[in-house]
Amino acid sequence: MIDVKGVKVVAAMSGGVDSAVAAALLHQQGYDVIGITMQIWQEHAEQGKSGGCCSLGAVEDARRAANRIGIPHYTLNFRDHFADKVISRFVDEYLNGRTPNPCVECNRSVKFEELLFQAKQLGADYLATGHYARINRNETTGRYELLRAVNQDKDQSYALYTLSQEALRHTLLPLGEMESKDQIRQLALDWGLSVAKKPDSQEICFVPPEGYTKFLEERVPESMRPGDIVDVHGNILGRHNGVAYYTIGQRKRLPPSNTGALFVVSLNAEKNTVVVGHEDDLLSERCLVDELNWVSVEKPVYPFSVSVRIRYNGQASAARLSQYFDGYSTLCEFETSQRAVTPGQSAVFYHGDIVVGGGTIRSIPLHASL
Repeated sequence: MIDVKGVKVVAAMSGGVDSAVAAALLHQQGYDVIGITMQIWQEHAEQGKSGGCCSLGAVEDARRAANRIGIPHYTLNFRDHFADKVISRFVDEYLNGRTPNPCVECNRSVKFEELLFQAKQLGADYLATGHYARINRNETTGRYELLRAVNQDKDQSYALYTLSQEALRHTLLPLGEMESKDQIRQLALDWGLSVAKKPDSQEICFVPPEGYTKFLEERVPESMRPGDIVDVHGNILGRHNGVAYYTIGQRKRLPPSNTGALFVVSLNAEKNTVVVGHEDDLLSERCLVDELNWVSVEKPVYPFSVSVRIRYNGQASAARLSQYFDGYSTLCEFETSQRAVTPGQSAVFYHGDIVVGGGTIRSIPLHASL
């Protein structure tokens, strides 16, 4: 067994059971653990004391858990950094007719950049989180690899593809080998942690209970501009109250049709139109992916085959990647057409359990003239 005495770890504690158990596991193994909670957003009054991830209520839950574990706990104010890196991008993506994933951006620019930097400033050797994923050092290539969690149902590797080699080198993921969430909760009960039965956070931490559209209405009311709802041939079918109210695959807020159910198939923020079609119009054979990060490998030699996930809870499907002519994007061609491929979401590429890399879905070559 490796002697970890004196090895300092900053454990990111969000106020939930996963991060609390991760910190407790490392403490039991002999690491010198410091609990840190990022205060990133002033919770909405309607959320109550529990709030969401890293809300004021969550800060108190994290503090109590750290006290029970027997480790010091500190709260760092990340509000301005979070607003600049995560919330601004969230708003911009919706304004441009895309559907963002703020948790991916939070991992990229807040947890595994700024918090890791602060951990090093405190003299820590590692940053630990409660994510369900694994890190392995490939002795042949010398690179660190990001892998799926043993518990595939809870696997969060999709949201971690943005990590750098430096981040992987200095990150511990104690829950990656755990086989079930029940096992995590039982450990929390055994250790007397008050968060043992706390429900998992399901919502975006800075969005009020009324939903993201309420947030956008309050923050950027100019984003809610009425416009046309058109079919895939450009025929006007009705009106909408703002492109940001819609996402690919949606059926709500659409006009009635005599030809079958309608779905949102694309959004054109420049023309302020919502494009609708039928089920078949939601299928895509390919998409363009940019903002690429090859987390576990050197930049690959194109073309090559992968399994790809195009949404957090989606199933992986076979695809082929090739270099797009612009030089910085990847053309991802699906072996089987995929439903509701959504610009702004992440496409994450796998070889077996290894996360090869990923990027942001930027466009879909479908109805490009609309």
